[in-house]
Amino acid sequence: MSISIHFQAVAEDTPGAQWKALFERSWPGYRAWFLRSGAVGRPSFLESRRALREHMPELVPTWERLVELAGGGDVEARFLSLWCPPPYIAGCSQAVWIDPQGRDEPVLLRNYDFAPALLEGNWLASRWTGQRVVAMSDCLWGALDGINESGLAASLSFGGSTVAGTGFGIPLVLRYVLEVAQTTAQAVAILQRVPVHMSYSITLLDRHADWATVFVAPDRPVQVTRHKAVTNFQNAVEWPEHAQATRSPERLAALRQQVETPAPAQQAIDALLQPPLYQTAWMRGYGTLYTAVYRPQSGRAELLWPGHRWEQSIAQFDEGQHDIVYPNAPS
Repeated sequence: MSISIHFQAVAEDTPGAQWKALFERSWPGYRAWFLRSGAVGRPSFLESRRALREHMPELVPTWERLVELAGGGDVEARFLSLWCPPPYIAGCSQAVWIDPQGRDEPVLLRNYDFAPALLEGNWLASRWTGQRVVAMSDCLWGALDGINESGLAASLSFGGSTVAGTGFGIPLVLRYVLEVAQTTAQAVAILQRVPVHMSYSITLLDRHADWATVFVAPDRPVQVTRHKAVTNFQNAVEWPEHAQATRSPERLAALRQQVETPAPAQQAIDALLQPPLYQTAWMRGYGTLYTAVYRPQSGRAELLWPGHRWEQSIAQFDEGQHDIVYPNAPS
């Protein structure tokens, strides 16, 4: 049987009725996920608030407003802090494309591979802390990837280790980066100081063509690299079963071939919509759900699927909806 996902573009500068509607639609599933080990298995409200105030103080007013919109409950507040959440494992391929001739603007490319039922599908334009941010939403106010009006684009991918520790869920950290950083250097500084609860790779590109891929984890120092392409392991494969199931080494080789040779950006974009980068294992939880293309110099953002393109920009973000059908495919 085919699978479909409802994607919607939502523009709301400050949290209000539209965010509340998104919360009410998704909260039952998130609540079950957050409490799957019991309420006492997650940090308390005071611990969660303390962590936000210490590490991401600029987000605290927004968090407080979201908690209010969510009804002011204890569980809602703890969940929205994303402090020490349950494990979060996704697929993904991401890369920076740089024109060796310097004629075309640099591009951040990414495929998001995950379980269809677990994707919110909300493309949100907001001004929560002052600057416009356009991002794919996760955990109701986190970000999977996005761009801000300063010309900084960022995306995340699972880093390949099952180790979990004390820190924030990565979608909120990426949201924080997009809310407060203006350059890759500023984003790197944030990632070097904010603790994360699992292993992830964050790729950054700014309007000045400065870029980096940052490896973060709870059990090792932050590593700032110049890897143009990354999939679901960092320096070496640590979870062979996951790497094999998601074809992570094969995807990395294919992605490197696109961004490390003098080929046009469109060729790399087209490759993301073809195997091995485009994955069809939706029933197993790591099919490609969307391709994102970010151009920081012009402030443009696109979501792509085979045969379908949805374009937006920081300057002109239009609300709308698209229902994407994923064809029958072997799992």
